[in-house]
Amino acid sequence: MEGFLDVALLAMLVITALGILRVRNLFGVVMLGGIYSFLSASLFMVMDAVDVAFTETAVGAGISTVLALATLALVGSEQSPKRHSSILPLIVVFITGAALIYGTLDMPRYGEADNPIHLHVAPEYIEGTREDIQIPNVVSAVLASYRGYDTMGETTVVFTAAVGVMILIGDLRRRKRKEEAE
Repeated sequence: MEGFLDVALLAMLVITALGILRVRNLFGVVMLGGIYSFLSASLFMVMDAVDVAFTETAVGAGISTVLALATLALVGSEQSPKRHSSILPLIVVFITGAALIYGTLDMPRYGEADNPIHLHVAPEYIEGTREDIQIPNVVSAVLASYRGYDTMGETTVVFTAAVGVMILIGDLRRRKRKEEAE
């Protein structure tokens, strides 16, 4: 049953990605992007990566969608016509994809008991959580304490991205007002 769910979610992800490529209305693209993030979070939940699923839901489906909708409110929702057709972005995507696939070739198989994560780090967290931190829930202890700096880094990245988008939106508003005044 779990295998069927994985395949179904992956199929929906592919269909959503193809929909994003086909839609010309930018509002539709933003909505499909939010759906894609939700489906990704669902797939992470099935894979027992709850912390990654929460992050994907909050950042991908939540904040990113809201910021993109705010940007669309300023710039409009119709895509401008194509100017030039270039093959360079496609080449960059294929090279990046090939590099990512090559980087995964020597990874240990997913879920095997003799993976390095199960031999060194996980037993330390499970055994030391109650004594070190006095938090009975191991997942909460790992996210709140052991990975505190990592979580702070993720929060800083999201905050910086939000500030950057707000600066861009403010700049667009200034340009629009200046054009209307002329």
